[in-house]
Amino acid sequence: MSITLTEKAAHHAHRYLAKQANAQGLRLGIRNTGCSGHMYTVGLADTVNPDDQIFESRGIKVVVSTQNLPYLDGLELDYAKEGLNESFRFNNPNAKEMCGCGESFSV
Repeated sequence: MSITLTEKAAHHAHRYLAKQANAQGLRLGIRNTGCSGHMYTVGLADTVNPDDQIFESRGIKVVVSTQNLPYLDGLELDYAKEGLNESFRFNNPNAKEMCGCGESFSV
């Protein structure tokens, strides 16, 4: 199992985490929503739960609940800035379909 960050994603995450004293890393997950069924979530991992898996990529700890691993295994997290918009991008080999707006996916 693996989750990796591109250099751009790691740079952005490092700057973001440096401002958060209690953060142990990034927490990645999914929730059921959107036009294709699942939406990615990204937040701070203030705690690590017993059912969490921790990955480390480019010096950043990525925390994922074992319930979400089947959907996120092999994911590469990227970061892009286009004009005034900036966001994480998800390169997920498990995603079979993406909605037109790119916000949700199905497996």
